[in-house]
Amino acid sequence: MKKFIEEFKAFALRGNMLDMAIGVLIGGAFSSIVTSLTDNFIQPILNVVTGAATYGLQDVMGFVSTFVSALVNFFIMALVLFCILKAFNKLMVLGKKEEPVAAAPTTKKCPYCCSEIAIEATRCPHCTAELPKEAGDKQPV
Repeated sequence: MKKFIEEFKAFALRGNMLDMAIGVLIGGAFSSIVTSLTDNFIQPILNVVTGAATYGLQDVMGFVSTFVSALVNFFIMALVLFCILKAFNKLMVLGKKEEPVAAAPTTKKCPYCCSEIAIEATRCPHCTAELPKEAGDKQPV
């Protein structure tokens, strides 16, 4: 049972799953904008064109305020989801261990006397042998 819960947790917390969940929530919030646009702008325009209804200034202001309310609700929902996702991503980063980055080597071995020498050296200070050029070595000036 413990393995099942761990597998479900890994499945539910994958990036793709979270993106899909956020997309569904944003899509639901956006549908209210489309519904408001239809009910408050398109339908009244069709009613006026067909002569089915006439609207006063107060009615038009009501339509506009309802549509603006739907827009504000959408942006609040998007902002809340953004903040939740940002906090979740920060928590996921805190849970992961950082892998140490390997430092670039600063020394190399002399192929003749096997002593440690600086990586930029062109001649061994111990045996005074001239070192062969390697692919990454800089040319002396």
